[in-house]
Amino acid sequence: MRLLLKAALKNSKHLSLAIIVLVTLQFMSIANQMEMFSLGFIANTGADFFTLFGKDRKRKLHSNDKVSLKDVQEKWNAIDTDKNGVISKKDAAIYIAGRKNSNPLNRIFRVVANKLNLEGNFAGLVYILIFVALFKAVFLFVSRYFTQVLSIRITRDLRLQFFEHIQSLPLSFYQEHNMGSLSTRAVGDASQIASSINSLITNYFQTPFAICGALTACFYLSWKLSLIIFIGMPMIILPVVFLTKRIKKVAREIQKNQESFNSVLLDFLGGIQTIKIFAMEKFTLKKYNEQNMQMAYLESKNAKYTLLTRPVLHLITTSCMATVVMLGLYTLNMSIPVLLVFVASLHLFYEPVKKFAE
Repeated sequence: MRLLLKAALKNSKHLSLAIIVLVTLQFMSIANQMEMFSLGFIANTGADFFTLFGKDRKRKLHSNDKVSLKDVQEKWNAIDTDKNGVISKKDAAIYIAGRKNSNPLNRIFRVVANKLNLEGNFAGLVYILIFVALFKAVFLFVSRYFTQVLSIRITRDLRLQFFEHIQSLPLSFYQEHNMGSLSTRAVGDASQIASSINSLITNYFQTPFAICGALTACFYLSWKLSLIIFIGMPMIILPVVFLTKRIKKVAREIQKNQESFNSVLLDFLGGIQTIKIFAMEKFTLKKYNEQNMQMAYLESKNAKYTLLTRPVLHLITTSCMATVVMLGLYTLNMSIPVLLVFVASLHLFYEPVKKFAE
């Protein structure tokens, strides 16, 4: 990682482009949070009847299984502040937001709805959703485009530096190293470096923004429910560490075998006349087949560990989210819109972790 950062920041043009990438990634994280909160606005259809008219305990809301006429009459006067005999969604939202255990998101919903006059204004809600979608789409394209451009330019400079360097080396260097290894360094490693730079920017720059934003939103909505995150993290880290070690080991073996594989092919093509004269086709075929079988074995092994990561993490994160939904609904009595935003924020937290693991 240190060498990739050095390559990215060595050129002043790369530095300016890297700063642009960081800024766009930060806006991308903001866009993700805006998208999650907009889901809450869509699901916020008003106060639940049993929560609204159920008995309060020390000015705290509690979900009730049944409501009596006496409970409704007692609550009616407290909710109907205008004393006109009618309760609107706005009155119910103000009452719920004033309870001690009301979720902070309910207050945000009420303030935004009042400022933008969203009650009964379906067009206003549609405009908000379109704005959020456009905002995310723009920064999604811009962040990915500049990230790709940065990796392409760094790879271009590294290829040129590599070629300039090998031109200055003595003949003894070429006698000690095979041509397959050198050609792999110039061509094959360049694409791997570009992919590594993309992963570097995503994992070490975008992921912290996404995780910090999602974690802040989760604790803002419910610090009690957010503790499940710390229970789920060890369950994620352990299999990731286990699988990552094996993937790295296999990847190094593949790279070494790729050099030998290329050398066998180049030796065959370079010495085709000698091979034909001495009828050594069977020998070269056997040698090539050994390298080919070894490459296929390593690629299969790498595919097994790589593809196993996502299902394992998906199982763990889905279990955590299911636990969050059960506790949020039946223990903490969270409303559906608030719980939806919390689960969406939790998804934003776990998704970068899963990508980081991959």
